[in-house]
Amino acid sequence: MTSTVATATAAASARWKAFFNNGDAAGCASCYEEGAKMVATPFGTFVGRAEIEAFWSDLIDGGFADVQYVDPKIAVIDDRSALLTSKWTMNKAHGVIKRELWVVQADGTALLREDHFEALR
Repeated sequence: MTSTVATATAAASARWKAFFNNGDAAGCASCYEEGAKMVATPFGTFVGRAEIEAFWSDLIDGGFADVQYVDPKIAVIDDRSALLTSKWTMNKAHGVIKRELWVVQADGTALLREDHFEALR
């Protein structure tokens, strides 16, 4: 079961990055649970898909693109959830993912329940 959670998390993370790199904010938001919480330092806290989609839409509209994760680590918590941490880079920023809590849903795909990241200068 551990490898299933890790595989679902890796696939979901890859799906989120593909949406972002294709400029699809709605796609990014679809990778979060309905009531998910995103803490984006220094930008603020965003709760729910609508707020999260608006954040990603503004960022994409600002010309941010080409996100890459640097040395990502997935730690399986239990038979349904895993934490992902990583450094990240993109064309106009870089930073660190402090905590992505991915939870495997009934259909076997993982969605973000919590997303805590920081943009550094």
